[in-house]
This record gives sequence, structure tokens and C-alpha cells, in this order.
Amino acid sequence: MAKKKVIAVIGATGNQGGGLCNAILNDPASGFVCRAITRNPSKEKARALAARGAEVVTADLDDMESLQRAFAGAYGAFCMTNFWEHFSAEKEKTQAKHLADACRAAKVKHAVWSTLEDTRTLMAPDDPRMPMLQDHYRVPHFDAKGEANAHFVDLPVTFLITSFYWDNFYNVGLGPKKGDDGLYSWTFPMGTSRLPGIAAEDIGKAVFGIFKAGAPYFGKRVGIASENLTIEEMGRKMSKALGIGPIKYHAVEPDAYRSFGFPGAEEMGNMFQVYRDFEKEVVAARIPELTRSLNPELQTFEQWLARHKDRLAV
Repeated sequence: MAKKKVIAVIGATGNQGGGLCNAILNDPASGFVCRAITRNPSKEKARALAARGAEVVTADLDDMESLQRAFAGAYGAFCMTNFWEHFSAEKEKTQAKHLADACRAAKVKHAVWSTLEDTRTLMAPDDPRMPMLQDHYRVPHFDAKGEANAHFVDLPVTFLITSFYWDNFYNVGLGPKKGDDGLYSWTFPMGTSRLPGIAAEDIGKAVFGIFKAGAPYFGKRVGIASENLTIEEMGRKMSKALGIGPIKYHAVEPDAYRSFGFPGAEEMGNMFQVYRDFEKEVVAARIPELTRSLNPELQTFEQWLARHKDRLAV
């Protein structure tokens, strides 16, 4: 019997990595096994993965030696960073380098690096439409990942370009809110542009499709999305699914959104402005048909709403 191939999964208790772990564990005949990498193996989600048969390994993106140990003997590695833990583009680039170096040291046969486009390539440095953040970046959590691609280029790597998680509507409070008048509304600086979106769990399933396909995806950029919908379209679909009546869309300007004052408001204001102002480029980089070929179970927005409407009703 052929030895099963180990996929080492960074972020195993989070959205992307957790989805990949589930996809591997749900397909025991695939020839792959899951090595779930986490900083805290006693976390409930880590214990649940172990109970399902995953090998749970402790490592930290800031600790190069721990990553080398975690990747040792693995066929593949899913690599990602989480800007929202620390809000530092520079730290994110350092962590990405650690991941690439660990892949190199372990001689992994296939790495998937979860990245995003460097939005600075879309506009001149003196373009006044949005502020520079952290001195060097337009959208730090995009730009740092895009810049960090350079650390992976000599590896058998697939560059995964992800999309907006619909789960953000309940995970980080971006969903519609009920006003004192009993009516629902939400606010975005998106105008009438389409927003490429996907269910977070479907990202991991698409990544598993990439690992199963193997060599044809080496050196390739794979942009994934389920649907490209305007805020108005999502509001209509959400209103119907939740049975809450029309959702009023306040289409503010990005400067107003950046001034809202919540943690990451400037970052998110710039991000949504990129989605708005560069809709053509952003949408073209993400291909729903390819995503569905990698993940035949890919959910539409309406299907996702039906599964998560209890978490969205506020």
C-alpha cells in the first residue's frame, strides 16, 4: 500500500486552514492525511481535529525552528498569514519568509501560498485617491502578501488568490444592522461595483483540489471566488433569506468609511475602494468556473445564506 501524503496545514483552527483540514479528513480515500499546525493544541478546535484523526502539531509563524519541525516529512504545505492578529504588514512579510524557508528546508513537494494582489501596482505612488498606510502600503494586508510572493517563487508553489469571505458578515460585524425604526441597513464604500465573494469553508475545499491535481498548478496563480455580486444584489438575497424586509444600502465614499474609527477602518476603507475602483482587474483575477472545477461543492451566496441565516439575523 502506498504511503499517504502528509499535508501540513497552517491556520488549522481558522477559516482557510480549517476548511482544508476538514476537506482532507472528509476524504480518507484520497491518499492524503492532515497535519494540523496550531500554536495551541489544547484549543477546542485543535482537539476536535485530533479526535477526527488529524496529527496536531505545535508551531508558531514567528518561530522558524518550530515551522521546520512541523513541515518535516510533509509532502505538501498550506501556507498563510493572518494580518488581523497584529495589523502589521512588515510582520506579515517576515512570517511569510519563515514559511517559505521552512518549505525549502523540508523539501516539500507542493506548497500552496494564500496570497493577494499587491494593490500598489494598480495606481501610481502619487495617486491621491487613497492614503498610504504604514508608510508604504495602500492595502497592507493585500500588499504585504503580494510582495511576499517573491519568497516562494523558487518552490513548487501555487499562488492562491482568495476573495472576500461572506462569513465576514457575521464574524466581524459587517452584516446589516437593525435600526431603532425596525429597518435594516448596512454601509459600504463600494458604489455599484461587484464584490468577489466565497464561503470561507469553500476555500479549503478548493485548496484540497489544487493539492490533488498537483504538478499542473506549480508556479500558477489561482484566483478563487463563487460569485461576483454588488452590495445591492447581496442585500436583496439576504433580505429574502432572512425574511427581514428591504436592507437599505448606504453607499458612502471611502473617505467617510476610513473615518469611522473602528480598528482597521482605514485598511478596510482602502480595500473596499480597490474593489470599487478596480472592479475589472479584481474580478478578472478570480474565476468562479475554475473554483468550481477544484471544488464541485462550491456554494452560491443563496446556498450559503440558507446554511447561516441564524447567525446573520441581528
